[in-house]
Amino acid sequence: MTSPVTVRSCSAEDRDAVVALWTACGLVVPWNDPAADFALALSKSSSTVLAAVEGGRIVATAMVGQDGHRGWIYYVAVDPDRQGHGLGRRMVAEAEGWLVAAGMPKAQLLVRETNQRVLAFYERLGYARSPVTMMQKWLTNPSP
Repeated sequence: MTSPVTVRSCSAEDRDAVVALWTACGLVVPWNDPAADFALALSKSSSTVLAAVEGGRIVATAMVGQDGHRGWIYYVAVDPDRQGHGLGRRMVAEAEGWLVAAGMPKAQLLVRETNQRVLAFYERLGYARSPVTMMQKWLTNPSP
């Protein structure tokens, strides 16, 4: 019998487990430091990392934040052994709830071109592709 899954905000002590999950899910890329992303999210009142915990172990996450105009969801990850059981859907719903509580009228997320298989998942949750071009500029030198 599986233990119940609870969702909570992460603390600094969760960093290693969360980064390991993000790595196992293929969300880590060389130009983003996941430990720094985690720490930055926890350091601001406008963002957090939510974790689904089962049997004392983090099995899913969603990083969520808002910029004062819209909400953003990042690092939705579900332990590969627990995928297909509704945890991804639950984490997106938890992130959306956090954003609603923060007064955000819209949630946005980015999907890397290399992660095409996840597009159908987000479309089933009501997300649609936006007719925009995302532009970026590095303000610090990213690690290769």
